[in-house]
Amino acid sequence: MLSVENALARVLAAFEPLPAEQVSLANALGRVLAEDVTARVTQPPAAVSAMDGYAVRAADVARVPAVLRQVGYVRAGTSYDGTVGPGETVRIFTGAPVPAGADTIIIQEDTKADDDTVTVLEGASEGRYIRPAGLDFSAGEVGLRAGRVLTARDIGYAAAMNVSWLSVRRQPRVAILVTGDEVVMPGDPIGANQIASSNGPALAAFVTASGGLPLLLGIALDSAQSLKRMAAGARGADLLVTTGGASVGEHDLVQSVLKGEGLEVDFWQVAMRPGKPLMFGRLGDTPVLGLPGNPVSSLVCAVLFIRPILETMLGAERLDRPPATALLGVDLGENDRRQDYLRARLSTNEDGALVATPFEQQDSSMLSRLAHADCLVVRPPLAPPAKAGEVVTIIPLAGGISGI
Repeated sequence: MLSVENALARVLAAFEPLPAEQVSLANALGRVLAEDVTARVTQPPAAVSAMDGYAVRAADVARVPAVLRQVGYVRAGTSYDGTVGPGETVRIFTGAPVPAGADTIIIQEDTKADDDTVTVLEGASEGRYIRPAGLDFSAGEVGLRAGRVLTARDIGYAAAMNVSWLSVRRQPRVAILVTGDEVVMPGDPIGANQIASSNGPALAAFVTASGGLPLLLGIALDSAQSLKRMAAGARGADLLVTTGGASVGEHDLVQSVLKGEGLEVDFWQVAMRPGKPLMFGRLGDTPVLGLPGNPVSSLVCAVLFIRPILETMLGAERLDRPPATALLGVDLGENDRRQDYLRARLSTNEDGALVATPFEQQDSSMLSRLAHADCLVVRPPLAPPAKAGEVVTIIPLAGGISGI
């Protein structure tokens, strides 16, 4: 069996970033930039006041109290066309351009106004409360780099740079095909030997959260005719994901049937738990990732394989961060040859350190355990027994793009 690392490397080698498309700011949230975004304007375009008060010459308020003559009034969106001379001041409001001749702002709390005169009670040095031109950014400056997953903050930043359209990677189209006579669509009548299918909705949600466009093909029965007919719906997709039927049992048809349609299998079976019967190959121009039918195994494989695949197709930047870690909350026995991914809850101890406590029952049929888990505790193959308090690697499951 392949290791998880080797299997992932072989999978990712089959993908590359998708072409770019143009979207408006209103439709850019969560998309991945294909090109750098450059400011079209300087912000602020001129020196502006950071406070409500009075624009003055610092030399005139070196000694206080100082009585100045008010010669103008300027608010944001207007300007004072004259020049502030000796002994003069202009009433100014936040965001308004600083008049020529003035070099500091006296906040209104430090003044006393009387008709056309203003008494300054507290002086200010040159440049006080003035935002210089280009304080935020300058025209021609690269504000957002390609590969960035766009947030609400980024949308606001691009708008401030006077950019209305962005070049982003096309969203990967992921066809999802569930197989098996034993599963039915949620909400449909459930027979005596059937269960509601959770894989389709869960994987579709995961693909959406990861920046892709899911295409649910439905549920293929355990027959060659049904599987061929429904798999044909994946034509044109960037990835076909199947669940169930990827193993070698006599009722596991995905490999045997799709090989007759031209499926070329790169590998199947990975040394991991859950998720051992994982298959990867290509059907014509479409890469195929065959996941186990078990819902927990399916979603764990989505975290480990589908997310990196989509990140690759989206050209998303990968920050070189160290692996997430936590203290182990319970003792664990030695591990076998398969890499374990244990569903666990996170908490903090009295010192504020993060503690990961795996559930006692790790049966891969228990989707409720995954729903209530905060992370996966990663145990390498042949790991020796571990004591509570030891540092372990974790994969957080909640928060951010593609969280489950």
